[in-house]
Amino acid sequence: MLIKVRVSSGAKEARVTRTSETSYEVRVDEKAIGGRANKRLLEILSEHFGVPGSKITIVRGAKSRDKTVSIILENPDFLSR
Repeated sequence: MLIKVRVSSGAKEARVTRTSETSYEVRVDEKAIGGRANKRLLEILSEHFGVPGSKITIVRGAKSRDKTVSIILENPDFLSR
């Protein structure tokens, strides 16, 4: 599954908000320095969707706040989250 993600780094707490069927806003509790925010984004999405981190990759936008993320789901029931 491909989703679009708008990332806000440096937030006080991590949070995932669904904005449309395939779009999410993710607040990351890490600064965007040295790829730390991207690493934390993958951890947050892994927890949210209940999949291992190895099943999630940033496909496009690694240096942008607007990203396309690929998530390999074994159980498609997670689409409702």
